Amino acid sequence: MKKSLIVLAVLSSMAGVAAAQSSVTLFGGLDLNARYNKGGGQTTKSLGTDGIYSSRWGMRGVEDLGGGLKAGFWLEAAINPDDGTTNAKRFWHRRTSVSLMGDFGEVRLGRYLTNQFTGYADFDPFGAYGVGDSSKMVDTLGSGMTSTTRADNIVGYFLPSNLGGFYGSAEVGAGEAQTTPDANNKYVGFRVGYAQGPLNVSLAFANSDVDTSNTDYKRTTVGASYDLGVVKLMGFYQTNKFGANKQNFGLIGASAPLGSGTIRASYIKTSLANQIAVGYIHDLSKRTSLYGTVSRVSNDDGTTSAIKVAGPTAWQNGIKAGNDNGGVEVGIRHIF
Repeated sequence: MKKSLIVLAVLSSMAGVAAAQSSVTLFGGLDLNARYNKGGGQTTKSLGTDGIYSSRWGMRGVEDLGGGLKAGFWLEAAINPDDGTTNAKRFWHRRTSVSLMGDFGEVRLGRYLTNQFTGYADFDPFGAYGVGDSSKMVDTLGSGMTSTTRADNIVGYFLPSNLGGFYGSAEVGAGEAQTTPDANNKYVGFRVGYAQGPLNVSLAFANSDVDTSNTDYKRTTVGASYDLGVVKLMGFYQTNKFGANKQNFGLIGASAPLGSGTIRASYIKTSLANQIAVGYIHDLSKRTSLYGTVSRVSNDDGTTSAIKVAGPTAWQNGIKAGNDNGGVEVGIRHIF
């Protein structure tokens, strides 16, 4: 009897160690809203998604390998909660990666957000979501780029988090002889920054070769934020180039606590368009929030920037050069 109890105690302790060494987490959330858009002589009423959060579900895990070394994985799929569909081309559209982590930092392989995208989205009070996002204003300048958000086939390195506020990453994405890329084909990018106390500053650069020509699509972004307590100021300035074509792109914005939530505002100015947006998030709990956002885009004759809508691209296609347009959304987000 005593021997049996000893064996059970040993097995229990081993199971506890194994549980401490490895963990898997299921995570995600849904974001739905009622959205109204008007511009270019047309109006659209829709049940929209992703006003303040990209609807998703996924799994991530970490295994302790000992000696300060850890292995991790991340699988993340997009969800369209208005109709129950997922990304038509890729199930794990948002992220698929495996990592080795330690005192040296992190080496990450797979598909995920590029450091060029986070280099400006981190300084957008709307986080590149909803009718107030800034990503719609990015001009690919005829380069053939179909995504400036993520890249495939990335080998990335991230600095450790114990460098006194300094952070950074470098990424290389292999083209793998693709001639019609679904996202960035050949990609190289880096980001360096400093975040300590109320201050965060960042510099990001990316070079994408989307075809066999000698002309690359290049992006440079400088971003900064400063938290005054009563209000957080933020902004970025980005230059996009493709051959002789060039876009200058700037944002100034702010977020501030108000009651049980946060008020947000931004003004965007590009070479041929500008946008103003205001929104409020009311937190019902740490996991559930109500929100509302309104924005307005003014286009010059040479551009067709359009407020985000749900469903097919008929709305965007209906916005002609010089058409102003606007949008308003009221929604709810729940995360788990």
